Amino acid sequence: MVRLLSAAVAVLMLSVAVRGQEPSAILLDPGLSEYAPGQGVAGSVKSIGSDTMNNLMTTWMETFRRFYPAVTVEMEGKGSSTAPAALISGTAQLGPMSRPMKASEVDEFEKKFGYKPTGLRVAIDCLAVFVHKDNPLRSLSVEEVQRAYSVAGTDLTWDMLGVTDPSFKGKPVQLYGRNSASGTYGFFKEHALGGKDFKSSVKEQPGTSAVVTAVANDRFGIGYGGLGYRTAGVRAVALAAGGEPVEPSAENAYSGEYALARFLLVYVNKSPTKPLDPLMAEFVRMTFSRQGQEAVLKNKEIPLPAEIASEELRSVGLSAK
Repeated sequence: MVRLLSAAVAVLMLSVAVRGQEPSAILLDPGLSEYAPGQGVAGSVKSIGSDTMNNLMTTWMETFRRFYPAVTVEMEGKGSSTAPAALISGTAQLGPMSRPMKASEVDEFEKKFGYKPTGLRVAIDCLAVFVHKDNPLRSLSVEEVQRAYSVAGTDLTWDMLGVTDPSFKGKPVQLYGRNSASGTYGFFKEHALGGKDFKSSVKEQPGTSAVVTAVANDRFGIGYGGLGYRTAGVRAVALAAGGEPVEPSAENAYSGEYALARFLLVYVNKSPTKPLDPLMAEFVRMTFSRQGQEAVLKNKEIPLPAEIASEELRSVGLSAK
């Protein structure tokens, strides 16, 4: 993750922290523009892709319909790998993904349309490692995560990861994760496991919320998923990547200090010679507005700085109104 925090947002975060306000009061960049509805917007919009982004896409769809009640919206969230095929077949206009498209997916799209798909950075997420709320473990190194999850490591018990509570001694680490259709699975494999395969003992779950629920119900469980899915039944541990452990947080994602921070993406089919149609143009514009990024906060993800929001709008020939 590159450093994202602008000087203006850094000053605002510092000033609010000094006053003791909650972080949610400071995460929205004041440079984000208010959304102003457009004219001639009608039709339907469908999203197919990332399960991690289900809640966020649902909130965006609901927000969009408040501006345009006559527009029909629909979404499916079965994993990032379903987004490229949906865009290529034309069954969806929006392809949310929690990882970038693979080269093979881009090639398939380009083979059909003669140009590449456009990926828009729409929010920031920390991919967190969760343990049960009663687990005293506070941090792990990326190397320990790799030992736990990948075939390169042996099967572990909790005391082997430094847990000294006698009730955890000798208890196997129960592994929960996603299936290979998930962008979160792919991101975790690449960035936490160094590309190594997962152990066969990982209990694959159909979605991030299912991973969190499984860990919340298993005192000896560990799982991974978007930080926005954290519940009272689990804790997100700090991760160390060659240095001190770093908590998954907005500040550490913006600064690039948290090892598993990532952009959440929405891919669209944008011809380089044609503008987006009015419906898609307004949906994209709304996404990068103050209201759109408020939806990011509502779903416990990390909103974009205004600078990046403006860059993404310009990439599809748009500007904030």
